[in-house]
Amino acid sequence: MKNVIRCTRCIMDNSSDDTITFNKNGYCNYCTNAIAIKEKVYFPNEEGQKELDSLIKELKVYGEGKKYDCIMGISGGLDSSYLAYLGHKWGLRILAIHVDDGFDTEISKENIRKLVNAANIDLVTITPDTIQFNALTKTYMKAGVPNLAAPQDNVLFASLYDYARKNRIKYFLSGSNFALESILQRGNTHDPYDVVNIRDIHSKFGEQPTGKLLFISHMKKAFDEHFLKLKTICPLNYIDYNRERAFKELHDFCGFEYYGRKHLENILTAFAQLYWFPKKFGVDKRTSHLSSMIISGQMTREEALKEYELPLYDEKMISEYIFVIKDKLGISDEEFEEIMSSPSKQHTEYKTGNTFLLCVLRKAYRFIKRTFKRPRSI
Repeated sequence: MKNVIRCTRCIMDNSSDDTITFNKNGYCNYCTNAIAIKEKVYFPNEEGQKELDSLIKELKVYGEGKKYDCIMGISGGLDSSYLAYLGHKWGLRILAIHVDDGFDTEISKENIRKLVNAANIDLVTITPDTIQFNALTKTYMKAGVPNLAAPQDNVLFASLYDYARKNRIKYFLSGSNFALESILQRGNTHDPYDVVNIRDIHSKFGEQPTGKLLFISHMKKAFDEHFLKLKTICPLNYIDYNRERAFKELHDFCGFEYYGRKHLENILTAFAQLYWFPKKFGVDKRTSHLSSMIISGQMTREEALKEYELPLYDEKMISEYIFVIKDKLGISDEEFEEIMSSPSKQHTEYKTGNTFLLCVLRKAYRFIKRTFKRPRSI
C-alpha cells in the first residue's frame, strides 16, 4: 500500500499524483507555487478595481459602432454565469456562446435561460454533430485515458474561437480565475488542445469519422490570438471572487439554482469528476477545488477536510448519470463493465503533440544532415 502524504497547508496528497512534492514543512509544491504567484495574478482590492475599470473602458471603446463589446462562453456553471451577470452590471454588450453537447443537466439549462433573459444577453447555442461527438467521447473511454473531457473542452473552445473569428469579435471574457482554480492537479490529466493525441486515440478506437467536428490546436489558437488580435480577459481575477457570495447574488438576480460542486452542471463532466477519475485513477478532484479555496481564503484547511470527508456522490444520481452516458454513447452494460475494469492508460502511451514535434525535428535534422553533408576529399 502506498504511504499517502497530505499537504499540511492545503489538502493535496500524493495518492494519485506523481508530480506532487513536499518541502521540509510538509507544504506541497501546488500551494507553494500558488502562493508565490498570488500577488501577481489575483487582485481582490483597489488595485484590481482600477485595472477592472480600465478593462471595461477598453471594451466599451472597442465596441463603439459595433453590436457587441465582447464574446464569452457560458456553460451554466458558476464561473461563466457569474461573469455574465457582472458583465451585465458593468454595462457590457455581451454575445454569449453555449456549446450544447447533449449532456447539459436540466438545472443548468434552466439557469442559462434565466440568466440570459434577466441580463438581456444575446445567446447563440452551437450543437456539435451528435453522432461524431458521442463516438469520439466513447473512444476516450475505450482508450482508458484520464482526461475524458478533452474532446468536450477542445470542441467547445474551437467553436468559440471559430464564431469570434467569423464575426470579427476581438475580446473574449473568460471565467478562468485564481480564487477557485489556483490549484489543478497535473498528474493523471492531459492538455485538451493536443490534437495529435485526439487524432491518434481516435485512429485506434474510433467507430465514426470526426470530419464534422471542429478542433483547435495550440498553434491555431496562437495564430488567432497573434494575427487576428483575439484577446482573452479574466475579470474574475480583479474582484474578491467568493463562491458562496456569487451563488447568492445569482440566485437573487435571476433565481439561479445551486447544482452541486464545481463542474457538476454537465452530466459528462460530472461523470468524469465523480466516477471516471476516482474509479480508474484514484483521483478525487475535490482536493484541487478545496485547496484552491484554502489559498484564496474562502475556507480553512479544517473546513476543507470536513467537506472532503462527505460522500463523493449520491448513489441514485450517479446511477442515473451512468445510464445517460451508456445510452448516449451506445455502450452496453457488459461493455461498460469491461471498460471500467480494464487497465488505465496515460495519454503519453499514445502519440502526443510533444512526440510529434520531436519526430518532425528529428526528420528535419536528418534532412539537413543529408543535404549539407560535406563531400569526401579525393
